[in-house]
Amino acid sequence: FKVAFDVAKAAEDGKANRQLESVARFLNLHGRAGVPKQNMSLAIVVHGGASADLIASETNASQALIKALLEAGVRIELCGQTAAYREISKTDLIPGIVITHSAMTSHALLQQNGYTLNPF
Repeated sequence: FKVAFDVAKAAEDGKANRQLESVARFLNLHGRAGVPKQNMSLAIVVHGGASADLIASETNASQALIKALLEAGVRIELCGQTAAYREISKTDLIPGIVITHSAMTSHALLQQNGYTLNPF
C-alpha cells in the first residue's frame, strides 16, 4: 500500500485531529489483518487550519498521535504555502514533519511515486 491522506480541517479544541486518527486506524487495521509494515507507505499532506495541529506544544492534543505516526514511518508534510501564510517555521513543528513547497505539489509528487489518495 502506498496511500496519501489530505488533512485540512483542524482538530476540535482539546481533542486529537480526527483525520489523523483515521490514518492511525488505517495503519492499525491493515497491520492486524497481516499486511507487513514494510508493505505500507503512508503519507499525510497537511494544509489550512490543520497546520495548527502540527505545532509542538504541551497543549496540542494531537501531538502524541503525530509522534506515534512518525515513529511508525508515516511521512507528514506541511504545505509550505500554509506555513508561510500562518508564519510557521520548522522550529515550531513537532520534529520529523517536513515542510514542502505546497500541498498541491506534494500530492502531485506522491501520485507520481505511486501513492493513491484516500478520500476518507
